[in-house]
Amino acid sequence: MARTGDSGSDRPSADSLDTELTLSGRERLVRGIERSEALDPKVVQALRLVPRHVFVPDSMRDQAYDDGPLPIGEGQTISQPTVVAMMTQALSLKGDEVVLEVGTGSGYQAAVLSRLCRRVETIEIIASLADRARRALARLGYDNVRVHVGDGYEGLRSLAPFDAIIITAAPPEMPIGLLAQLRDGGRLVAPIGPVHGIQDLIVLQKNGDRVTTRDLGPVRFVPMVHKSSAN
Repeated sequence: MARTGDSGSDRPSADSLDTELTLSGRERLVRGIERSEALDPKVVQALRLVPRHVFVPDSMRDQAYDDGPLPIGEGQTISQPTVVAMMTQALSLKGDEVVLEVGTGSGYQAAVLSRLCRRVETIEIIASLADRARRALARLGYDNVRVHVGDGYEGLRSLAPFDAIIITAAPPEMPIGLLAQLRDGGRLVAPIGPVHGIQDLIVLQKNGDRVTTRDLGPVRFVPMVHKSSAN
């Protein structure tokens, strides 16, 4: 399957934004994740392709390839790379899917997904973060990602159903409205739990009227908020 980076576009590629230092840092990070997680080789390759340093604040570039979350402003964070890998793996993407991401944040998770599916529709409630993510994705030429500003609880009904949905902020319980936007046979991955404290990373598989769940373990995400709460 063709990727944006393989299209011959004259826009900058990840290679043109990398240095020896960023390449070695990313390789060290990916090798560490490979040792701790059983990952599909395609997920590993996506982690190798996407330059995480493009998605972190300039003041934190030297920490971009540490395996931990980093603040990106507005009280939000870029997720720990191992968690990005786990959530991406849990979607079991084959390459032709349209994925809804709720909580664009820095744009890094959307960038990783974009290397593994046909298109990513990502929604962010904080306009300044959406603008920043849009610029980072455009800088890399990742034109199969569209960034929307809006309330994640509402999803993107006009574009539904989606083959897969990933939520990168924690709702206290599963948003039924988002589950309704998932195509039959699709998967939804989300951290579910209290606003303050530990949540459970849950994978839901939708098969007709039946929904099966699997718990991938404890995580800690920023809370998922409604539009009125974010203003």
